[in-house]
Amino acid sequence: MDPIQPASNIYQWQQRITGGCKGARMRRRRLLATVAITVSILLGITVHGFDGDSHPKQQPSLCQELILPAGYPCSEYTVQTKDGFLLGLQRVSSSSSLRLGDDDGERGPPVLLMHGLFMGGDAWFLNSPEQSLGFILADRGFDVWVGNVRGTRWSHGHVSLLEKHKKFWDWSWQELALYDLAEMINYINSLTNSKLYVVGHSQGTIISFAAFTQPEVVEKVEAAALLSPISYLDHVSAPLVVRMVKMHIDQMILAMGVHQLDFKSEWAASLLVSLCDNRLSCDDMVASITGKNCCFNESRVAFYLDQEPHASSSKNLHHLFQMIRQGTFSKYDYGMLKNLIQYGNFKPPKFDLGRIPKSLPLWMAYGRNDALADITDFQHTLKDLPSTPELVYLENYGHMDFILSIQGKQDLYDPIISFFKSLGKFSSM
Repeated sequence: MDPIQPASNIYQWQQRITGGCKGARMRRRRLLATVAITVSILLGITVHGFDGDSHPKQQPSLCQELILPAGYPCSEYTVQTKDGFLLGLQRVSSSSSLRLGDDDGERGPPVLLMHGLFMGGDAWFLNSPEQSLGFILADRGFDVWVGNVRGTRWSHGHVSLLEKHKKFWDWSWQELALYDLAEMINYINSLTNSKLYVVGHSQGTIISFAAFTQPEVVEKVEAAALLSPISYLDHVSAPLVVRMVKMHIDQMILAMGVHQLDFKSEWAASLLVSLCDNRLSCDDMVASITGKNCCFNESRVAFYLDQEPHASSSKNLHHLFQMIRQGTFSKYDYGMLKNLIQYGNFKPPKFDLGRIPKSLPLWMAYGRNDALADITDFQHTLKDLPSTPELVYLENYGHMDFILSIQGKQDLYDPIISFFKSLGKFSSM
């Protein structure tokens, strides 16, 4: 099937979104679909299910689902983290055999793409090849690696834990940075014998910042390009997020014993819908979470729904909400007593952005309408960094524009490539 064509059930879902629903039942379905779109755009994670034993259900890989059908050579890899998670990595080559040849041919410098919260590696391939960063980088000769953190549909579970177990979901973005991203960087560096470039969006930038504070990780990174950069979150202005934080929804979810967040499930979508009222309309759910977006291709909503959202852990959401409440860029806060046991201190240790080497070239893009990566918080990040990154400011961009904008090539992706090339590491490309 042409990857751009939506599955029939997803198409019907879109019709409920756009087609003037009548009655309470139809309105509920419309709102649930809107929730699913919003969550998928922000972070996207679909659960990789099990069939009742230790063997994952068979399903198409990311290569089979999106990349090979578009005409791009793609290979699947599995990376095991120190705590036993099995992460999916995809390696993508140019559609032109004249440039890179077969899988054993000469390749350009490696670049690792790290998706945002509730998204997977598919995030970089959701638009056409001319508009998607993953395809664009491959066509420009880069050795493209696509990261997928634990819990996403494109990763492969755990060496001993099943996804139905509480312990499988006992992690936050802290582990994504110190285990998942760190291990991906180590693996690619070892296989290619080369330092790599990192591109991150949203949560992908949080875990990049944290990982780059670790000398054994950052020494393998040549440079990084960060879209909607986030480290501090205390000025988040998205109305629905602010409401959830004030109501301590994250703590309620954990208290209920819910450890896996899957916004394709009825209960999770219903939870968000229940927060809507006359002051906060679910009819504009996307803007209530991301800020107003300028350049999202609404005609592709059905296709996005076919891929998203992915799942994440309730603990991860709780960690992010802790950051909003406390105004810190720190490890997970277990409470005073457990912090003392875990960290040897009553408070969780901070990730010190000052430890990121001044010599690491950084490129960052941010937008005025981004209600999650707020400009005030971004300025705080810049103040803490020892280096002076190259900046791109897009006044009309909201949070999801940085990954799905139909104008992304000229606004973002060409400038990223120019930045990487300006470092003089591959003048022949």
